[in-house]
Amino acid sequence: MKKIAVFCGSSDGASPAYKEGAIHLGKELAKRGITLVYGGASVGIMGTLADAVLESGGQVIGVIPQMLEDREISHPNLTELIIVDSMHERKTKMVELADGFIALPGGPGTLEEFFEVFTWAQLGLHQKPCGILNINHYYDLLISFFDHMNEQQFLQDKYRSMALVDSNPADLLEKFNMYIPPTVKTYIKKNQT
Repeated sequence: MKKIAVFCGSSDGASPAYKEGAIHLGKELAKRGITLVYGGASVGIMGTLADAVLESGGQVIGVIPQMLEDREISHPNLTELIIVDSMHERKTKMVELADGFIALPGGPGTLEEFFEVFTWAQLGLHQKPCGILNINHYYDLLISFFDHMNEQQFLQDKYRSMALVDSNPADLLEKFNMYIPPTVKTYIKKNQT
């Protein structure tokens, strides 16, 4: 794993544990020589994560749309800042650059980004690991919902196991190293014999 994209909030959240978890992940990425790819902002958990990687001697690539760059929220000290035209281009570039994806605590945008790369993995558009760093039990309800989707047969077992979850960054990254992608989702036409 050379580069990991992290999706996370542009706010700090209600608990100091979220910032602490982002710092812990940032230090772990730098220690392992893994470049952080993220949304390029200087605010919230995003900024905390980037700062932690940089302060630990690591590399950080930010990908930010022009509209957010115009609002002066981009991080000024990144290894590289890529400015794109839209949110869609931002996601596409992050997927292109990264060898895997982690969701830290965040809001609807974080979930949308994570679910898109997770869905793309199901469809075989990439074979990269998708993980959830469950800091301070933030994602407990989402993890339960994955189980519910599985129980209700909207998420096959092999795809349920595709969501790698841990509360410890080092352990999550070890799961990434051992990840074997499932076979691609296929459909059988009703009139096929």
